[in-house]
Amino acid sequence: MAPIMNPRPDRDRKLRGPIALRGGSEQPTTHDQRLLESLGHSGTDWKHEDPWRVMRIQSEFVAGFDALSDLPKAVTVFGSARLGEGTPEYEQAYEVGRALTEAGYAVITGGGPGLMEGPNRGAHNAGGMSVGLGIELPFEQGLNDWVDLGLNFRYFFARKTMFLKYSQAFISLPGGFGTMDEVFEVLCMVQTGKVTNFPIVLMGTEFWSGLVDWIKNQQLARGLISPGDEDLFLVTDSVEEAVAHIVEAHKIMTDQRLKDE
Repeated sequence: MAPIMNPRPDRDRKLRGPIALRGGSEQPTTHDQRLLESLGHSGTDWKHEDPWRVMRIQSEFVAGFDALSDLPKAVTVFGSARLGEGTPEYEQAYEVGRALTEAGYAVITGGGPGLMEGPNRGAHNAGGMSVGLGIELPFEQGLNDWVDLGLNFRYFFARKTMFLKYSQAFISLPGGFGTMDEVFEVLCMVQTGKVTNFPIVLMGTEFWSGLVDWIKNQQLARGLISPGDEDLFLVTDSVEEAVAHIVEAHKIMTDQRLKDE
């Protein structure tokens, strides 16, 4: 991988919902936590707090729809924030971003470090559109320096809507609970027809093999999912195969649409 200099190596931004701050004190809780936890509420406090939160939530959807409305066809790439530069997974993430750009796609990630930064960096270096959808967390993270278009969200559900609405495919690299949450959210949306014919790729056969076996041996074997649901995703180690799978799926969809017309 050919490295480039960080555009602004001294940048130290911190997120407060849609606001990026340099420096400043840590926050004890997040907006999501304050919305979802009822502990500490007494009497009718919620009548004064929650209705006003609706306005803030609405503003996140409006800002997201406005900023992303002109985005070209795009692929969202999920992955761990903890596997950074110098790891094989980061190198692969970089190549994923580069290859998607060369195939004509914008690249969307969670905007953070590690395996979110890798695809953004690959897309940026290849001259493509690199998008980061950040999230407010108790531990500060910030948008990585290779994001060309970035939004910061207070609420996970608003951010997830943007991933689904503005992506035409999904690739997941190895990751932790957050990555698993995103993968299964996408699988559920495809399985239930909420989004249709969206190719899903899991990168890293060794990492995903245990989960794939469990899906087949437990969920499928016990009738908890339907036959064919185990084939809603491709598992591969090859960046070329992953991108080709997405391109071919979209070609088939386009050809079918033209035929129907």
